[in-house]
Amino acid sequence: MRTRSGRAAAQGAAADTSANGGGGRHRAETTLAGTWLVLGKDGRLTAYARARTGLLRWTQSRPGGAEWTGPDLFPVAGLTDLHLVRGADSYVHFLGRRETAKGDGPAAVDIVHAIQYQTGRPVTEWRSLGNPHKDPVKAARFGIPAGAVSAGGDVHVLVRNAGGGVMLRRELAGGKWSPWTDLKGSGVRDPVAVVAYASGRVEVMAGGQDLIMRWTQDKPDGAFAQTPTIPLSVLRGSAVGLETGPDRATYYWTDPATGGVVAHRPGGWVIPLGGAPAEGPVAVLRAPLDGYDCVVLAHRDIEGQVMLAACGTENEQAGVWWSPTGERCVGAPALARDAYGRVVLGVLGADGALRVAVQRDEGGLALAPSVLV
Repeated sequence: MRTRSGRAAAQGAAADTSANGGGGRHRAETTLAGTWLVLGKDGRLTAYARARTGLLRWTQSRPGGAEWTGPDLFPVAGLTDLHLVRGADSYVHFLGRRETAKGDGPAAVDIVHAIQYQTGRPVTEWRSLGNPHKDPVKAARFGIPAGAVSAGGDVHVLVRNAGGGVMLRRELAGGKWSPWTDLKGSGVRDPVAVVAYASGRVEVMAGGQDLIMRWTQDKPDGAFAQTPTIPLSVLRGSAVGLETGPDRATYYWTDPATGGVVAHRPGGWVIPLGGAPAEGPVAVLRAPLDGYDCVVLAHRDIEGQVMLAACGTENEQAGVWWSPTGERCVGAPALARDAYGRVVLGVLGADGALRVAVQRDEGGLALAPSVLV
């Protein structure tokens, strides 16, 4: 199938934001971790990025339309990392790692959480989820949050701890948060990859020193148990998971030995997919193409250009061919489906501006020229 794209002739630059988020066009610095282009319950897409002073948001004006509003700035100080996860109810959850200077000692580190309940609506206040380490030196080594929302609505927050294991905190029914729980593990390289299955179960995968670790649940919202480790190498920060079958995930990451993307389903073989991604995970999306159930993939290569590919779901062994889109970006690209089911590619330019390219109304995965938002 065809996987090509054109680049829009229109170009633009975003002005730097002031320290207080004042007038002018706010400048994005990097993308969020997780799928930062999301479809709301009302059919409108929303894109998110990080600015020097907080969270930026662009909102599609109407379902499937070409007009967008934003970027809107939601100030939050001290963020070093920000992860986005969307629940089945379309609520968007933000999980951040925050550092606060403490004199001559190590910075105080905590994990913060905020929610956007509806497309275009305000973001809630940022609530601290704390840090399980009481010792300031260990607390400063607390890692980058990742998460998922179960089908039942429980928010799962997972972070590498100072000892190299994984810590879990969950928001339970009624908004009450559980204490931090140590899932164990050793030599974890954050951030971890988390998959929320349609069945309600959640699965966690983390790369270590020449091995991967997984934690699974026997039942929705149940306790996590660690499975036997698998002797495979994962480039730090490159792993992402996608449900590709009932209660079955395919994980994609960069092989540190070859520099290419691989696919792996626990219990199966590692399948090379080629490509030459830069740091960060590949964007993955399950979508129908030409009547076939497919996985669409996008990554930024080592030269900064965005590459696109597609393959049959769980049929990677049939071959994957990467095509240049003509786009260049900072951070990882994002993939989503719009109100009409079309594949949409989102990229953040070096000028801090958002560009989106939408699938053409023709066969294959042909994208229209990107539009500057």
